[in-house]
Amino acid sequence: MIEWLEDAEAPTDYWLSSLPDGTPLTDLVRVAKVRWRIEPKYRELKHGLGLDHFEGHSWPGWHHHATLVTAAHAFATRHPHRPARLPIPSGPHQTA
Repeated sequence: MIEWLEDAEAPTDYWLSSLPDGTPLTDLVRVAKVRWRIEPKYRELKHGLGLDHFEGHSWPGWHHHATLVTAAHAFATRHPHRPARLPIPSGPHQTA
């Protein structure tokens, strides 16, 4: 599939696909463009939640880091209106 805008001198993007021959054009375009829906979330994981801040050297360490970043992203997605920092209680916790 080739994207060639009307005012462009040459094609702007190319995609190869292994989808079946009868796949509707709308489905091909949707699959080709899905990356742009994912890109902002990936940027948020890297820059906003620290996915790219891992400095360890082990697979278990990376896995632990990525798991915590993913959990933080799930929480932030589920609760988008919460403040960035929750207030810290001023006194000791009391139980009844």
